[in-house]
Amino acid sequence: MNRRSFLQYATLSPLFTTQLLANDDVYLSIEDFTTLTMINTKLKKLKRYVGFANFNLLSYEDALFYARNYTKIGSFSKSERDLIEQLFYEDPTKYGFYGSTTCVNINNKVSVNSVIKIPNTGHYLYRYKPLADYESLKQDIGSSLILTSGVRNVVKQLSLYVNKICRLNGNMTKASLSIAPPAYSYHTISDFDVGKIGWGYRNFTSDFATTEEFEKMTYLNYIGMRYKKNNKDGVRYEPWHVEVI
Repeated sequence: MNRRSFLQYATLSPLFTTQLLANDDVYLSIEDFTTLTMINTKLKKLKRYVGFANFNLLSYEDALFYARNYTKIGSFSKSERDLIEQLFYEDPTKYGFYGSTTCVNINNKVSVNSVIKIPNTGHYLYRYKPLADYESLKQDIGSSLILTSGVRNVVKQLSLYVNKICRLNGNMTKASLSIAPPAYSYHTISDFDVGKIGWGYRNFTSDFATTEEFEKMTYLNYIGMRYKKNNKDGVRYEPWHVEVI
């Protein structure tokens, strides 16, 4: 971070400045962070407009179309589109993320014939192996297991990533530890998340590893755990994330 950027951040909040001084994490510039907050706002409006379930499958091209034609969302500006494309196409190893690219096209489309909506979840799964794995999990573990996240096309993954960056005051390093960048999520091609019914947000913490549901999962050989402790991708421990193998 250069001196100019630091001084700009310092005018925002003393606490913010203290956080910057405390580590060597990579932060967005103040200009990009301001643009990012606008993107985050528009993505949230877009999700409300198309609906939670549909948002999971939405293509970037369609997102731009809806935003452009629905005044309550508002078109994405050139600077906003440029930053979105930067977040999709840039090399995230500079933030400490070393995962593999799973999607090379920002305009990736998910065919409705390739997925199936899982009742009472608001999420979709790809047919064949992912769906078969989930159905087997339900049989082997029981009705207390629930799908908490399935197919995520580029826009959904982007929204999670952008929101995390905003919540972390532009800290790209910490954001990339928690949420895969939009071109690097296995949710775009296969994987899914599961949880314990009634656990809410705790399903997305290491607490899930203390559940009976997780213990039963560790004995099953038809699935894997994508992000184990100290994994080579640089991602936090995610016991809830099912690797389709």
